[in-house]
Amino acid sequence: MPSEYAKSLGARLRAIRTQQGLSLHGVEEKSHGRWKAVVVGSYERGDRAVTVQKLAELADFYGVPMSELLPGGAAPTPLGPTPKLVIDLERMQQLPQEKAGPLARYIATIQSQRGDYNGRVLSIRQEDLRSLAVIYDRSPADLTEELINWGVLDPEARRAVDAF
Repeated sequence: MPSEYAKSLGARLRAIRTQQGLSLHGVEEKSHGRWKAVVVGSYERGDRAVTVQKLAELADFYGVPMSELLPGGAAPTPLGPTPKLVIDLERMQQLPQEKAGPLARYIATIQSQRGDYNGRVLSIRQEDLRSLAVIYDRSPADLTEELINWGVLDPEARRAVDAF
């Protein structure tokens, strides 16, 4: 029977993972097998004890301070799911090539990797937005505003950037 602390710790781990848009299998893929889905799931349920070393490694993997994973203490940052970042592919096709070229190439790569060719919209992750910001030589917030102005990203995406 998991302790209340183990359950709370697990809930924090799950919240961080879902906030980053990762499934348990997504964690395994992103970590190249370093973190097995079954192990992370058992930590999240509180069924398996996590060592301080493993917790520090998970915090590093998620890119958060270890204190964010620990229950109790200071008031935690809100850990609700962030809004999805959805690119309107139909609107993107209407943009001039000089604006949308890098975005179109990045989107084509994601579609190829996922085998997702529905042609209307494509969900991207926060880390994709960070990568695109580097490509466009802008901050994620500035790029988000630009994509909203172009009409390819919903204004609700601002909340996702605030979670960075």
